[in-house]
Amino acid sequence: MTIDIDWVRAQFPAFSQPSLKGQAFFENAGGSYTCQPVIDRLTRFYTERKVQPYGTFEASRLGGEEMDEARRRMAAILGVETDELSFGPSTTQNTYVLAQAFGQMMKPGEAIIVTNQDHEANSGPWRRLAERGIEVREWQINPETGKLEIEKLEALLDERVRLVCFPHCSNVVGEINPVVEITAAAHAAGAFVCVDGVSYAPHGFADVGHMGPDIYLFSAYKTYGPHQGLMVIRRALGELLPNQGHYFNGGTLYKRFTPAGPDHAQVAACAGMADYVDAFAAHHNTDTRGVHGVMRDHETQLLQHMLDALRGRNDLRILGPTEAARRAPTVALDLGRAAKPVAQELAKHGIMTAGDDFYAVRALEAMGVDPAKGVLRLSFTHYTTRAEIDQALSALDAVL
Repeated sequence: MTIDIDWVRAQFPAFSQPSLKGQAFFENAGGSYTCQPVIDRLTRFYTERKVQPYGTFEASRLGGEEMDEARRRMAAILGVETDELSFGPSTTQNTYVLAQAFGQMMKPGEAIIVTNQDHEANSGPWRRLAERGIEVREWQINPETGKLEIEKLEALLDERVRLVCFPHCSNVVGEINPVVEITAAAHAAGAFVCVDGVSYAPHGFADVGHMGPDIYLFSAYKTYGPHQGLMVIRRALGELLPNQGHYFNGGTLYKRFTPAGPDHAQVAACAGMADYVDAFAAHHNTDTRGVHGVMRDHETQLLQHMLDALRGRNDLRILGPTEAARRAPTVALDLGRAAKPVAQELAKHGIMTAGDDFYAVRALEAMGVDPAKGVLRLSFTHYTTRAEIDQALSALDAVL
């Protein structure tokens, strides 16, 4: 099914702003543009519902209902029960809370597995459990390809492993990891699974219920929404882990791992992401699951065009696979020199991107990239056009 790119871009006010005209946005992996339904809901909450929610008076009651609506509708999109979805200030902070809970539950000598492919948010908090006597085992990427090879994971699994943490896809390698296969291997060994979906979710919300991980995390501000972290914790694990919230909230699953009060307006505005998915489905004559496919088909076509043009160059190295079907449209380029000045030059050509380590220091080091120099990252999503890809490629020709 062909995406209606004009309809899609009309749902994002950024594309009609004079200040952004002529600029192509290629730092989507750092945060996407926000869709109109999210903006509308956020504005309405701040103007009509900015009171303590769940009270008896009308504005309070409606505010609470909108927060509940966001949880219910996003949980349905993710294929999980409503109370298995929690909201928090960021994915990093959500992970720290979870690591604290696991640290209280686990015993010295038990083990967790982390990778060196992850963003530090799904690595550092877990590694700190070593201070409590927990063994930390590293599932290392292939230094040439950046790939996580499941055979290496199987060699690390034994009866002492309680948790396996890995990304749905890396924010610099880009390769989509086989979540179902990895989860099955970990579960067979008696371990729980935590998947960082931050870099994958912007390209289609995953059916977490089908894939089977015990924890799935991603960020709303990278999926066209407000600055919130969404966290799925399946019931069996959520009820087993020690409560991290107020003691009197311990009986409510979605409150057990949100120790601070929620950002009422931003939680409510997350329902705007569901509004967008529903509108997208209706316009393209598909269902919620079909939205994922339409987005990915469009992205894959553009991505292959970009990769084909880049892999013919001898002045850069593409991290990760060069087959678009195997990866997300987050393309990190090792230039062999500092990437930030190149990003600054690209900005003069209307290309909004960045050069950095992108909190993936371990992955870059493993692949022989100096984190101080970083990589140039071109990341896009389904609202990107072929003309913008060509604009980026032409700008690279001019500055490299």
